[in-house]
Parts: sequence; structure tokens; C-alpha cells
Amino acid sequence: MDATDMSWLETSIAARKGAGWSRKPETHELTEAKQGRFHYTIGPYSDPVLTVRPGDRIVVETRDAFEGVIKTEQDKPTQKLRLPFVNPQNGPIMIEGAERGDTVAVLIEQMVPRGPNPRGTCCMIPEFGALTGTYYTATLNDPLPEVVRKVDLDEQWVKWTDRVTLPYKPHIGTLSLSPEIDSINSLTPDNHGGNMDLPDMGPGSITYLPVRTAGARLFIGDAHACQGDGEVCGVAVEYPTVTTIRVDLIKGWAIEWPRLEREDFIMAIGSARPLEDAARIAYRELVRWMVAEYDFDQWDAYMMLSQCGRVRLGNFVDPKYTVGAGILKTYLRKP
Repeated sequence: MDATDMSWLETSIAARKGAGWSRKPETHELTEAKQGRFHYTIGPYSDPVLTVRPGDRIVVETRDAFEGVIKTEQDKPTQKLRLPFVNPQNGPIMIEGAERGDTVAVLIEQMVPRGPNPRGTCCMIPEFGALTGTYYTATLNDPLPEVVRKVDLDEQWVKWTDRVTLPYKPHIGTLSLSPEIDSINSLTPDNHGGNMDLPDMGPGSITYLPVRTAGARLFIGDAHACQGDGEVCGVAVEYPTVTTIRVDLIKGWAIEWPRLEREDFIMAIGSARPLEDAARIAYRELVRWMVAEYDFDQWDAYMMLSQCGRVRLGNFVDPKYTVGAGILKTYLRKP
């Protein structure tokens, strides 16, 4: 982010409530070597790789969703991948002082392609995606073909084909804190966060996640160079990154589902099946947020969102679907 992008952060929820926002951050590096073993489940049972203080900065080397094993367009995902061992996660990162009933704020500062000749990968995987039969939507139709696309990219552009060049709009697909007792695979989103695949969760965003275990246990991975709403084929432009985040701790701010803040809007996030239940969760949490934090009457907020609410579709291909319900900050200002 450049300096103009940074200025709004001083009025953010994290700046107003964060325990470590005002302190000079210490910078930590979480390299592949330091991470060692990457994780495919998010839970309270894996060994921490790093402990930080609220307000600290972490530079994380993420792997792509396939751990780099799909190297050419001739590779077959069924021969290279072993589902559900995809979406490798860095972490868990412990945040000092975090305990149940708190909230961790994760500011994404920067996402840079990693490697001397950065390339992303998109592919079609049998029985995975929105427009094919899947394990959960069982049909007798043959699976769609396996197709792999290797994509050149840099910090400005994603060269899809000679015909189409897309803007580089990176985001983190999977961001989580540990559930209290369950260990959940890294493909499934829920109220701990997880594989939400929300395109707004990129540089310049702050994600708020509910703490349910001591130390919070932060996991991060699944970087996308770009992605459309819904991630319709099930795979974005997956790529390895150097991602810089800053984490903070909001004591006593108990939230049930993830939330997101950007310069001009706030968003509550729900994940469920069917898709309409994910939307209901997101809108319900947004109404509750407006009542608790912005002095709205519940029924006025409910009716008002019918006029100015905004919906963002994260994914509708994973074991649970993700929807973000948002409102512009302009409408939250007090007279």
C-alpha cells in the first residue's frame, strides 16, 4: 500500500481498539524454512511456529494452493494432487495475551509474487467447481475435463492469454484463528474464518477474527493473484507470495463471525450451505454490528440494508459457501 492508502487506518476499528496499534511494531519473518511443515487443518493441536505481540508485523512466505506440484500445463491434477491435501497453511502464529472473547485484527499490508519468474496456476479438477457434479452434488454425468493454465504475472498484471490481461488484485483466500476444540480442514470456511475466498481480503483490508483458544493460533495461506466473485471453477490464479501482515488484539470485543473493514465500508462474513443461509448469517451479523457499535435501531438497520446493503460472493464451490454483507461507512456516520 502507498502512503495515501495508509492514512485511513488511523481511524479504523483496529486503531481505536487495538492493544498494540500505537506501539512501534517488531517485524518477524516466517520463511518456508522456519515454517517447516505446512498444515491442512486449522485447529488447536498443531505446534506453534511463531509468537508475536499485539501490533507486530509478520512477513510470511506462502505457498500456492497446490504446493507448487503443478508445474506445467501438461500436468494432470488427479496425478499430482491428493485431495484434501491442498491449501497449505502457514502457522499457527500465537498472539500474546489473546484469550477467548477477544478479537484478532489482521491488516494485510502487501502481497508480492514470490520467485524469480512468478507464475500462477489455474486448473479444472474433476468433481470440483460450481458447474459440475461434486461429492456433495452427486450426478451420473462424467466429470469435466482436467485443464491446467499457467499464468505469467507481476505486481501490476495477470496475463491470462495473449488476448486477455487482467489487473493484479491479490487477496488471501484462507485466513483463520483456531476453533476451540475442532480441527477443520483448510478447504472449509466457518465462523473461525477459513477458506472464505473473499476478493476484498487483500492489501488495505483489516479482517477481524474471533478468538476461541489461548494465543489465538493464526493460520494464513491460499494467496490469489486475482479472482472473480464465486471462484466459479473452484480455482483462482493460485500463486506463492511474500505477504506482509500486521496483527493486533482487541480485548473484550467478542464477535461470533469474521468481519472485514476497508477504507470505505465494513462487512460481516457468513459461511454455510445452502448459499442463502450464508447470506442470512452475514446480514444478521451486520445488523447486530450496526446496533451494537453504530447506535442503530435493529429494525431500522434491517430495513435500511434492504436499500443500501452490498453483497460479495466469496466462494460457492467449497464444502461451505461464503458471503460478505457490507455497508458503506458514509451511512454509519452520526449527525
